[in-house]
Amino acid sequence: MSTSISLINLVGPKSAPVTLALKMLDRLVGVKKMDALYKQHQMQGLKKEQFAEKLLQVLNIEVLGGDSVQKNIPKTGPLVIASNHPFGGIEGVILCLLIGQIRPDLQVLANQGLKLFPELKDYFIFTNPLSERDPKNTPSIRASLKHVKQGGALLVFPAGRVAYYQGDKKRISEHHWNRIVGKLIDSSQAHFLPIFVSGQNSPLFYRLGRVYFRFRLLMLARELLNKNNSQIKITCGSLVKPNTYKVKDSKQHAALCRIQSYSQDPLWRMDWPDNQSVQQAPIADQTPWQEIANELALLPQEQCLLVHKQFSVYYGFQHQLPKTVFEIARLRELVFRQHNEGSGEPIDTDAFDATYTQLFVVNNEKQNIIGAYRMGQTDKLLEQGDITQLYLARMFNFSPGFVNQQQPCLELGRSFLVPEYQKSFQGLFLLWRGIGAFVCKFPHYRTLYGTVSLSKLYNPRSVALIQQALVSPTESVTPHKEFDFALHPEISDFAKQYDLSTHLTTLLAAIESDGKDIPVLAKHYLKLGAKFHCLGIDGNFNDTPGLLLSVELPKAPEKLLKLYLGDAWKQYASFEG
Repeated sequence: MSTSISLINLVGPKSAPVTLALKMLDRLVGVKKMDALYKQHQMQGLKKEQFAEKLLQVLNIEVLGGDSVQKNIPKTGPLVIASNHPFGGIEGVILCLLIGQIRPDLQVLANQGLKLFPELKDYFIFTNPLSERDPKNTPSIRASLKHVKQGGALLVFPAGRVAYYQGDKKRISEHHWNRIVGKLIDSSQAHFLPIFVSGQNSPLFYRLGRVYFRFRLLMLARELLNKNNSQIKITCGSLVKPNTYKVKDSKQHAALCRIQSYSQDPLWRMDWPDNQSVQQAPIADQTPWQEIANELALLPQEQCLLVHKQFSVYYGFQHQLPKTVFEIARLRELVFRQHNEGSGEPIDTDAFDATYTQLFVVNNEKQNIIGAYRMGQTDKLLEQGDITQLYLARMFNFSPGFVNQQQPCLELGRSFLVPEYQKSFQGLFLLWRGIGAFVCKFPHYRTLYGTVSLSKLYNPRSVALIQQALVSPTESVTPHKEFDFALHPEISDFAKQYDLSTHLTTLLAAIESDGKDIPVLAKHYLKLGAKFHCLGIDGNFNDTPGLLLSVELPKAPEKLLKLYLGDAWKQYASFEG
């Protein structure tokens, strides 16, 4: 079959004048040239895979990123793959070929424009995206859903049309995504793979599209030929499990899938500075337990905050516990290095270890320290009015109006748990039982503040999303060194319409290859009712990003106050000293 614009259902019955006009249009928009190319290279009638390979070869198009896309495609099981639609044709050919090599069961829910490639018809389930609620689309939607429910792979271009210039955005952008993409994922419990294809069509394409939107469809063949001798980059996110989505509204679900695609845009990327060139000294030798036990035996009894099963929680100071604090600093360095942080020195220590309070948990049976917090008692540290006595003053500009200069606070930092306890409830529970016991002993501390480190094992895109979702900037504190990485404009538009914080876990799932969610400690602070003030880069801690937050502890949920403060929670909450 010869390629012709008449294959695209743009007009009704074709009279003689209409047929003549279509032939002229074929020549004008490049379809005639495409037809000649078909015949010259004997492409008619090829099998779909052969045709796709031949077309890319004839046009001398180099596909970048294909291997990484294929690595993320599961070989079996229900799968929905969605991509942006920058060109209107060639990306469909590329993705059919790439995905089909891994998933021979691939079907593509496509618009009428791809009828330009009759050899690829076996891939396609055709629909009319220009009319989202067209009842004629029902059979194609049913066929798509049936295919995925039966364990098949489905590729969708949910925008339904080629990206175009949008005056309100003042940029080339996609139409909103059809809600069918969310319905397909929900109804079939399919995994979702977001894909982003980089590039744009010619300026003429967008100019004509602004005159009349159907001109964009007419120009597809011409734009495909314009891709001759070019490179086209394909990027994809991590595979997203169906139960990751916590949104019931199908329109919002589709919008969420859309920005998961845009979050793969190579233009929205940055790399962390390479600090690996700094030589890391060997970790210091472990402190003999007997030396620690001797120091603990000399502590005043009231500095043992609680005993729980085989664990004891203490607080103390470096002048009381030099060997113990050395071991805490050694463990800090050991744990922080695992998260691409740390000082690179044998132990993680600084001058603040001498002035801050150490709160730590001991496993008496195994005779080791399992975790610790470093706490700054601001009323003592700021007795002389010197803000530099606070560690976080090296990271943030605190105005006199910030809470740490308005009332006694506890500045929390340098928290860690040894690997054995990092994914258990018990470790974090014991640390916070210790903090609870400490504030009950010193109830004038009403506000806790500190940072949650965002390890550089997080992708910078994830850090940008976390910052946008959690931070409510105030004038009372700003970072010395900002995290200078703006959101992708499409994600920024999404955040204006929807609450980004409710979708944060889902967004990170498509970025973080190991499935990381926001830090456990950040989740914990959120449950306590934390307010996140800003995000800064800690130049004294391997340039690690940190979220500054504060918690008004008496206003925390009663359930958590009971959990961490025990029977004394009411007395603490009502304290008016």
